[in-house]
Amino acid sequence: MTPSTRARLPRHLQRYVVSQNYERYTPEDQAVWRFVMRQLKSYLSQAAHESYLPGLVKTGLNTEEIPRIEVIDQHLEKFGWGALPVSGFIPPAAFMEFQALGLLPIASDMRTVEHLTYTPAPDIVHEAAGHAPFLANPEYAAYLKQYGDVARNSIISKQDLDQYEAIRILSDVKEDPQSTARQIQQAEARLQQVNAAMGGVSEAALLSRMNWWTAEYGLIGSPDNPKIFGAGLLSSVGESAACLRPEVRKIPLSVDCVNYSYDITEPQPHLFVTRDFAQLGEVLEKLAAQLAFRRGGVYGLKRASEAQTVNTVQLDTGLQISGILKDFIPDAHGEPAYLRFQGPCQLAAARTELNHQGITRHAHGFSSPLGPLRGAVRDLAALKPGHRARIEFTSGVVVEGQVLHHTRHDGKLVLVTWTDCKATLGSEVLFDPSWGEYDMAVGLNVVSVFAGPADRERFGQIEDFVAKQIPARRLSPAEMRRHEFFKSLRDLRAAGPDLARFQALLRDYLAQPRPDWLQGVELLELSHVTGGADRAALLEVLKPELFPHGNVRQSLSDGIALAGRGSV
Repeated sequence: MTPSTRARLPRHLQRYVVSQNYERYTPEDQAVWRFVMRQLKSYLSQAAHESYLPGLVKTGLNTEEIPRIEVIDQHLEKFGWGALPVSGFIPPAAFMEFQALGLLPIASDMRTVEHLTYTPAPDIVHEAAGHAPFLANPEYAAYLKQYGDVARNSIISKQDLDQYEAIRILSDVKEDPQSTARQIQQAEARLQQVNAAMGGVSEAALLSRMNWWTAEYGLIGSPDNPKIFGAGLLSSVGESAACLRPEVRKIPLSVDCVNYSYDITEPQPHLFVTRDFAQLGEVLEKLAAQLAFRRGGVYGLKRASEAQTVNTVQLDTGLQISGILKDFIPDAHGEPAYLRFQGPCQLAAARTELNHQGITRHAHGFSSPLGPLRGAVRDLAALKPGHRARIEFTSGVVVEGQVLHHTRHDGKLVLVTWTDCKATLGSEVLFDPSWGEYDMAVGLNVVSVFAGPADRERFGQIEDFVAKQIPARRLSPAEMRRHEFFKSLRDLRAAGPDLARFQALLRDYLAQPRPDWLQGVELLELSHVTGGADRAALLEVLKPELFPHGNVRQSLSDGIALAGRGSV
């Protein structure tokens, strides 16, 4: 990766980065890339937004070979971005943080020929040929960074994480040629169970919908004359052709798009059309204004407590409390009076952990009152370290004990630490002296509630993640011969017209008991060296009706049509 990309990559995201291991791509992988790219460039020259084809060139992508991600990284540096290889599905929060930092995570996997028109898992066709080209467009690149920043602050629920993991497992199982039908059924059943248990729509789910209807499946222009810019459409031969048909409803983009769910396993019955790339940022800003990181208060606390994931509550003093919010006690006016977190917690300011206020000190939780005081002490700064004191909040919470010390940030008091301390609300004991020292937050109200820990580096990992290791393929003798044939076709194409070599390959191909359709299409492209004399023999073998699967027949028909038009 370039020095610029390396400098932007924080330590806690490094575990998602893998080696592309370019040598593992087989000649068949290269043929699949070439076929998909030829089909896409042919169709998208008319159907995609005008930035797309120039963007392919500007980001270092070509038709003939699977791209090296380090080369894409070098090209994206010109546009203030970088690229790095990751292991298929990565957690949503990590993906959004990469994007907010101006880094494009690219799944280095290559779709198989069985999933040529669409793959259930992220792959290099989708990430590189779908997302990268539009990063050369300044307005769109700015939107993606803006989206990443908003999305990484949106609260994700435990149910969302369970669903993500189930989808990840199912996609990996489906894409693995070694998987059995039973393993696929079990993975599908698990996802169905998780989907059935989903509750309300989280903030992260709303952002996911926004991403789906824009960056993945977005159209641009007018509903009467839309062009494609969504990567999910750009990287799918079938869907890019189907999406512009009249039966797919075209809806002008607005913030209401987040009220439309989607099914990743089915063609979309409707799509949204943005006026231009600038409108994407306008709609995103309207959505951001509705989220807890902007609204704070009781609304934000409710979203965090419902999610049961690690989030950060920020007070007006700048103190940031990170952990799983168990619950909060409201005062007589419904305002938060006491916060209770469970599990490891962290206290920070400006996203930097305060000294000795990390998950080691707060391994089992954190709790604190907030709000205005009444009685003799109205200013917490007046509490003198080394002296006993008693304070009472207007909510009725009482704290009494010996003051140990104050913690300040940017000149503001953010924390008061007590010993031999007791906190109560009426007859309820909120903190007992036997529990140890009491770190009490200082703040009148909650100004923001955002996803994840404030200081991610110091907090540590908040989700289990094992990078998917792509197993080395064990090829049978028949598979080795298949790959060798693809390599011979590739070598012939690179070397230029050679009638003798072409005829030798054609004889070998026609002698196969079950000729491969993709090899046949490549031979059809090369048949010009004989003036088309062998075209009829190839077309006889490549009759679509001889192939049982509908997807193969369609791909074959498309390939024959494109071979007849020459190079793309």
